[in-house]
Amino acid sequence: MQPLPHHYRANTYGTPDTNLLSTLDNGCILEVSPPLNFDGPGDTWTPEEMLLGAVANCLVLTFKAIANASKLNWLEIHCHSEGELGKVERSVKFTRINSHARLVIPANGDREQAEKLLEKTERNCFVSNTLNCDKQFSFEVVCGD
Repeated sequence: MQPLPHHYRANTYGTPDTNLLSTLDNGCILEVSPPLNFDGPGDTWTPEEMLLGAVANCLVLTFKAIANASKLNWLEIHCHSEGELGKVERSVKFTRINSHARLVIPANGDREQAEKLLEKTERNCFVSNTLNCDKQFSFEVVCGD
């Protein structure tokens, strides 16, 4: 990892009658629109889903880095994040984000180490740590073939 601080940039372009185009300097493009709850079309990523995706992605990437450094033998991980948007005083904001990870380890894998690394993942996910809402992270470790 490069020394901190790191800097990131994203750009968004829109017109009155089109979805937004969110771009990165490397040319990556993502189409974005409001969610159905805000009268959007429901066929693109939304800012709300992007936030939840960022939490789930950061949890998995954090786990991968920690597992690699700890030499944990694992097969796959799935992470699901869901959030609740509500009104707090006069602001609309996420009030809760729940994430659940399902880690598959080999039949002879070290379940105790896997659980400890998932707990460490929760403490070190910087996207989740940045958010100011109630957050819960649960996980299960299952043995595969």
